[in-house]
Amino acid sequence: MPDFTIDALQPTDKGWVLEWIAEEWGAPQVVAHDRVYQPHRLPGFAARRGGEPVGLITFSMEGKDCELVTLNSRLPNRGVATALIDALEALARQAGCKRVWLITTNDNLRALAFYQKRGYRISRVDRGAVERARRIKPDIPQVGQEGIPLRDELELEKDLAG
Repeated sequence: MPDFTIDALQPTDKGWVLEWIAEEWGAPQVVAHDRVYQPHRLPGFAARRGGEPVGLITFSMEGKDCELVTLNSRLPNRGVATALIDALEALARQAGCKRVWLITTNDNLRALAFYQKRGYRISRVDRGAVERARRIKPDIPQVGQEGIPLRDELELEKDLAG
């Protein structure tokens, strides 16, 4: 039995979401596939333990697609991120979405493993996308996790029908 709960973000959560994103992502905005997101203005879910946030997922729905924009957990390996994805996928199915998709970067090996273990597949590679993102958000580092040059975006998707 998990020691946290999952609930939909409320307007009163915007302050801590803004701070959380700035801390976890290095700025209050996120740039992906040439688009700028303000996650504190997006719908999402929070994982809470004792009333305090320990996980966050934000998303954007357009038509039959649900884009997972951000996912973070402050309790690694405790099922928080998986529970947040499960909540998002359930909501997306209810809304009639056909897929959930997301963007990660070529250096994020942990995310690639995490999502693929949960049924997501690489659907597209956008070579040079991080170079373009740096024009919008210049503080994106040149070198990412594990010393890997940060260059490309990878799109992963999960078909909700199958």
